Amino acid sequence: MQERKKLEKSLGEAHMLERAVSDLDTLFELAREGEDVVGEIEREMKTLAGRVHQIETEMLLSGENDSRSAIVTIHPGAGGTESQDWAEMLLRMYLRWAERHGFDAVVTDQQEGDGAGIKSATFEINGENAYGLLQSEVGVHRLVRISPFDANARRHTSFASVFVYPQIDDEIHIEIRPEDLRVDTFRASGAGGQHVNRTDSAIRMTHLPTGIVVQCQNERSQHKNRASALKQLRAKLYEYEMNKRRAEEKKLEESKLDINFGSQIRSYVLAPYRMVKDLRSRLAIGDVDRVLDGDLDDLIHAYLVWKKTGKLAGDAKDDGE
Repeated sequence: MQERKKLEKSLGEAHMLERAVSDLDTLFELAREGEDVVGEIEREMKTLAGRVHQIETEMLLSGENDSRSAIVTIHPGAGGTESQDWAEMLLRMYLRWAERHGFDAVVTDQQEGDGAGIKSATFEINGENAYGLLQSEVGVHRLVRISPFDANARRHTSFASVFVYPQIDDEIHIEIRPEDLRVDTFRASGAGGQHVNRTDSAIRMTHLPTGIVVQCQNERSQHKNRASALKQLRAKLYEYEMNKRRAEEKKLEESKLDINFGSQIRSYVLAPYRMVKDLRSRLAIGDVDRVLDGDLDDLIHAYLVWKKTGKLAGDAKDDGE
């Protein structure tokens, strides 16, 4: 059903694009006939360009968990009130981003800072592709500004870290396909000269994709031994999947960076000039207020392009380039 929903969404987007292009063709035809529709054409072009950009971003997502909802944590770096205030600014930025995209955002834990800001925050962003999109935010974020907490109005640098986890469903669905199994039968025997079966009722079952082997010979009935072996195999496959998840979580934890200078992924400069620059994709945006208000789409798109192709966005001085 999930796969069907995704396919239906893709088909719906394709039909939407076809209709939009057809509508534009009609408007251009009217313009050639002398109708005053230039303003309408510009609006339709802008809307279509934005939708195409969003679809392109979603097409760059290909990870196993990219389609899942996300759990996000924010921690301030060293610097007390300055960094705590910066962490709260980031929290607002992500909540605004979620609101812009129609995601359901729920703050599950927030520790207030001493005097201002926050000591930490954890929140959920619920919606399709939330985790895949927010992977671009994992790392240390650096803020340079004239401190509102400094009586001498000096410039301060603050750091805060952002980390994103995929939301994993509690239930693990274990599918055992017949073609993935090799089933061998053999004659069971009891230890110490006990009962010996005269028929091949014992079952040895091998799950070919994982190499997990189970066997059962307790029952005289091959059918019952087979059912018992399947139950054992399902339990072992469940543990196998849980171990994979634990390994992935450990890998995610180990990928966390120190919250300090030199490990940042993005800089937000409010003084002496104003610019947001991603240090991986090299995208620079001059409208800092727009970014801090949750408009992260260009930064996310540029990161995903860089991650998939290695292509840099360039040192654009403003978001119009």
